[in-house]
Order: sequence, then structure tokens, then C-alpha cells
Amino acid sequence: QRRSLAPSQLAKRKAGDEEEQDWHPPTTQKRQKPGSETESGECYKSPFRKPLAQLINRPLCLDSSQHEAFIRSILSKPFKVPIPNYKGPLGLRALGIKRAGLRSSLHDPFEEGALVLYEPPPLSAHDQLKIDKDKAPVHVVVDPVLSRVLRPHQREGVKFLWDCVTSRRIPGSHGCIMADEMGLGKTLQCITLMWTLLRQSPDCKPEIEKAMVVSPSSLVRNWYNEVEKWLGGRIQPLAIDGGSKEEIDRKLVSFMNQRGLRVPSPILIISYETFRLHAEALQKGSVGLVICDEGHRLKNSENQTYQALNSLNTPRRVLISGTPIQNDLLEYFSLVHFVNSGILGTAQEFKRHFEIPILKGRDADASEAERHKGEERLKELISIVNRCLIRRTSDILSKYLPVKIEQVVCCRLTPLQAELYKNFLKQAKPVEELKEGKISVSSLSSITSLKKLCNHPALIYDKCVEEEEGFTGALDLFPAGYSTKAVEPQLSGNMLVLDYILAVTKSTSNNKVVLVSNYTQTLDLFEKLCRNRRYLYVRLDGTMSIKKRAKIVERFNSPSSPEFIFMLSSKAGGCGLNLIGANRLVMFDPDWNPANDEQAMARVWRDGQKKTCYIYRLLSTGTIEEKIFQRQTHKKALSSCVVDEEQDVERHFSLGELRELFTLNEATTSDTHDKIKCRRCVNGHQVRPPPEGSDCTSDLSQWNHCADKRGLQDSVLKAAWDAAVTFTFHHHSHEEQRGIL
Repeated sequence: QRRSLAPSQLAKRKAGDEEEQDWHPPTTQKRQKPGSETESGECYKSPFRKPLAQLINRPLCLDSSQHEAFIRSILSKPFKVPIPNYKGPLGLRALGIKRAGLRSSLHDPFEEGALVLYEPPPLSAHDQLKIDKDKAPVHVVVDPVLSRVLRPHQREGVKFLWDCVTSRRIPGSHGCIMADEMGLGKTLQCITLMWTLLRQSPDCKPEIEKAMVVSPSSLVRNWYNEVEKWLGGRIQPLAIDGGSKEEIDRKLVSFMNQRGLRVPSPILIISYETFRLHAEALQKGSVGLVICDEGHRLKNSENQTYQALNSLNTPRRVLISGTPIQNDLLEYFSLVHFVNSGILGTAQEFKRHFEIPILKGRDADASEAERHKGEERLKELISIVNRCLIRRTSDILSKYLPVKIEQVVCCRLTPLQAELYKNFLKQAKPVEELKEGKISVSSLSSITSLKKLCNHPALIYDKCVEEEEGFTGALDLFPAGYSTKAVEPQLSGNMLVLDYILAVTKSTSNNKVVLVSNYTQTLDLFEKLCRNRRYLYVRLDGTMSIKKRAKIVERFNSPSSPEFIFMLSSKAGGCGLNLIGANRLVMFDPDWNPANDEQAMARVWRDGQKKTCYIYRLLSTGTIEEKIFQRQTHKKALSSCVVDEEQDVERHFSLGELRELFTLNEATTSDTHDKIKCRRCVNGHQVRPPPEGSDCTSDLSQWNHCADKRGLQDSVLKAAWDAAVTFTFHHHSHEEQRGIL
């Protein structure tokens, strides 16, 4: 049994042992501090506490050199993670000391689904012993964060881009053209390329320090958002979409002065206009990679933007364009020459060796010898360019996106339009000049006037009031009391059909509609129509600021937004915008450049679209609009041969036929359909399947033509037909349509 050693308890036990002594109450003694003396002079020490010892182990290094050596011995101890039993990667590694052994890639090349862009050549056991470990090449593997979301065709595209910019496809050349059609994810592929080059290379270090993206002003914010979306804050891009000249210059100089392996803002996103104005600041240093979005802007090698970009100190150049051929082969040469200078020779050599023979062979009146020579030169051109150009069509999207139905609607002119049109052709002098082979400013003005008349007579009303050339006495043809303040759809064939389409769409579905036109005056008419019908709408044209554009696009795409119509100027916002909130698009008037129309019509059929898409291309029957559409077809056939490598593309029109602009054919349901000599129609009705032996390989010859309601496969057009039979209908199938045809 444990007994207390307290002084009071000891006194009790001692008193109990002395029987002869009288008992006295125990006296309370003050508690003694350990080590203090008692009354008897003894020093009390507790057996449970060790006595304190004086600290005498002070460092005796009084010499400065010994002191410094002592401090260094403390600091040189390797760092260890203060976690018991920690076995992580830092456990045995000293700070600032390079890890011994072979170099390794940034990401695991053997992981499932890894996208390997470069694989070191295999080495024998003997070579592995001889190789310098500090110089051994490593795998280049795309970051799994990106490779997991890349589709098969995008993985192929990233590999092609990396091979081109690292000079593995064409030795000595570091450029390429990404010519995928709209909606195939060109932006994501280029972001993957930039991120890979900024972080790794076979030499186990970043391939480049900085990258630059040059795009139309309306897409600067979109590029910034895409980088943030796919890289999730791993990188901080610098986007310049406004500001004073001094502020922009300061940002550009700061960007160009960045150096080192970890640049704070390694990606610059800038518009073509800003780049041209501030090119001097960007030409003072070097950039590892430049990407030109909507690169068909560089089709003219004489303009200032092309020359400013071409003088930029960067060998690696990527040009993005879904429509590399827009008008002629010389523009195509400019694009290829920009990314890989010299592979097609000079412009004069290209024109003599390629352009002239190919165009002669493409003409409908070409001789057999000219066609044969043209085909040979075409094959030679394709074999050269295909080493630095990758092209996939939107047919790939059929696996991921809903069906897209593209429909060409030929609308008859109203009586007022027809009379104004014929009156103009009788009076206008430029018609005679054009027939003589002369094209003057007045000829071009006449073309614009006729295009506006096809849209709506209100667009040329002021010219009629002022009795300009071609419109003398035309004011008497307008209805009594006519005013341009109120829109009157019944005076225009195209506007009448549009009014029916919008009314039926609004009353029978919750679909949204995009209206596209080349003229802001036409957009003004759309606004009047929407206010009259009480349709909610938003409008995007050249007067809208860049920041506001991004906001209204985001709002329109929201499923909860009440806006029914998105009005779009093809000149201001036809490229790059994502308008998946709508699934119906009306192309109200054609453009001479087929690329502008193709770009505008691709705004709704893109990644994220969930509904079947309907594209309506409105043309005024027998007018200049059909001639423009025919010219587009000629250019697209040339593009199909050179870029898409299609064989036996129909030679639809001779160049002489395309000069017949100032005519009006009132006796046809479709002048274009008559000229292509469609073999799928008998007595104006479509035949399914095509007659045996028919050669329907081109876009136009695959039309399904009908002159009555039986050919209409869109409920909206059927309802419009029921309302008023004023238009003929042509249906062109894009993509197999999964059994619809």
C-alpha cells in the first residue's frame, strides 16, 4: 500500500508510534518548496522530480570562420517532410538538387487514352549504356485534362499541327493551315497545341516561351473564354480588346519583355486591327508561335495586316480558316506562302504554273487537252499543299450533332418589284457598258441597287424620290400614300416568305431564329417587322462594342432568355460566333463571296446544339440574286477540287454565262436549277432515286426540286405554303440526314 510522504502524514504516523506521549492535534505546517531547508536544517528534495541542471552547452565558437561553418552545417541538412512514415516524391530529395537518373516526360505516355505526339526512337541495350542521360529525348504527351475531351478527329488534328510547327512534316518549314470546316473544334485543337508547346518538348523543356493569337475583334473575348474553359486557370492569357494607345503599348511591351521558363502571361490574344496599329511594339522581340484565326483575312498579300504579320519574328505559324479558297487560287497562294514561304514559288511562278492551267481546265468550254493539263497541275498542287494543310468536312459532326437541313427557297418577285426591276434594266446605262466588257463604278452601283430592290422596294425608295439613274418615274409605281416608316411585307417576295416563316415558327414551337443580312438597312426592316409583330429580338452589327457582343450572345443562348430573334450583320459577326440558342437560320440575301455565307450559316449548327437545324437561303427568282448564287457555286466547285480533293465536280457555268447579270427571267421557277440541268427532276418533280447513269456528284446537282407542296419536308415551310403559294422550293441535303430523304 502506497503511503503518503507528506510532512503532515509523517508526523501522524510518528505520533502513533509513541504511546507514552500525549496526543496533540497535528500542527499545520507550511508547504515547503523543493530544495528549501526545514526547521531542523535539512534540505527537502522530492523523490519524484529531478533537480534542475544549469545549461552550460552554449556554442563556444567565437571565431567567425568557425561560426560560419557551424551555420552552414545546420542549413545543409536535407529537407524532410515532417509527416511520420511519409513516402512521397519529396521524401529523399534535397531542395535545389537535381534528381539523378533518366529524364522523364511530363505526363505518363502509357496511361490509357494518352495522346503521344512524340516517341523517342527505341534504343538497344548497348546504346542505352552509351547514351548521355542528360540529353536523352523524352515522350511528348498531351495533358490528360485536354486529351480526355478531344474527339478522334481532334486528336488527329493536334498531332498534325505539332508535326508541322516542329518541322517534322516539311524539313525547314514550321507552318500549317487548319482548314477544317466550321464547327469541328479548331479552337480547342489550337489551345491544346499551345499548351503542349508551352510546357514540354523532346528535350525535356518548353518548346516555346510565348504564343500569340490574332483574331477578328469580335472573337478576342471568345478566345479568352475558351482558354479559361479548357485550361481551368492553369494559365493566365492576356487579352487586349480595347483601351488607349499608351495603355495598349505598355501591355504589349510588357508581354514582349517576358523571359524564362515560367512566363506569367505566355498567351497574347489580340485583334487584327489592334495588331496592325501596334505592330511596331510586337516586332521588337520574338514570339514562339502565332495563330491567325479566320486567316482568310490574309488572302491579299498587299494589305497592311498581311505585311505586318509577315514581318513578325516567328517561324511557327498556324492559320485557321474553314474557307481557305474564297475567290481565286492566287488568294490561296497568299495563305500558303504566309505559313510556309517558298514551297509554291513566287506569285508569278504560281500563277503561270498552277492557276492559269487549272482555271482553264475548270471552264465549261475547255478543250480535252486543257482539262487534262488542268487536272495534272491540280494533282501536283494538292500533293504539295497537303503536307501543310489539314481539312475535314462537317460530315464528321453527324456523329455528334443533330441533323442539319439546308434549304434554298426561290421567291417570286411581287408585281411592284418586277416593274421596278424591268424599269431599271431599261434605263440604266451600266447595263450596256457591262455587255461591252467594261466594268465601271456605275456598274457596281447598279448591282447594289438591284440587290437592295430584291430585298425590299423600301431600300431604293429614296433613289426613286430623287429620280437617280435607273429610277426615273419609278415613284409612280408605288402604292398611293406609301411611306417607309411602316414595313409592308406584301411588297417584297422575300420579306413575305420571311414573315410567314417567323409567324409559323413562333406559333407552333419554342424555336429561336437567326436572321442574317449583308445590309444594315435590311436589319432596320427586320426591326420594324419585329416591333409590328411584337417579337422580342436582339441585334448585332458593326456599331456594337466588342464587350457588349459577348454579353448579348451569352444571353441569347440561355434557354431562359425570352428573345425570339437574333439579327446578325454578316459583315460584323458572321465569323466565329456560337449561336446554339437558335436552331433556325434565315440567310436573307446572298454574298458574292461564298465563304461569308458559309460562315454565317454555320453559327447555329455547332457543338452544343441539341435540336434539328434548319437553314433557309432566300433567293429572288430569275434575278441577280440567282446569278450571285451561281457564281458562288462556281467558286465552291473550285474549292472542292483544290481543298476537298473531290473528283468529277460538275462544271456548272461558263464564265460567259456568269457575266449575264442584268437580266430578269420571269418565265422560270428557278434559273439556277435550269442551268445545272438537274437529272433528278422530271416535269418539275423530284424523282427518287436518281435516274440510272445520272452524274449527281456536286452540291447543286443533289438538289431535290419540286414545284408543289409534295417536296416540302419542313413543317414551317409547309404551313407557309398553305398560307400563300408565292415561292418555289429547292431542298439541298447536307449530311445523310439519317433517313429523312
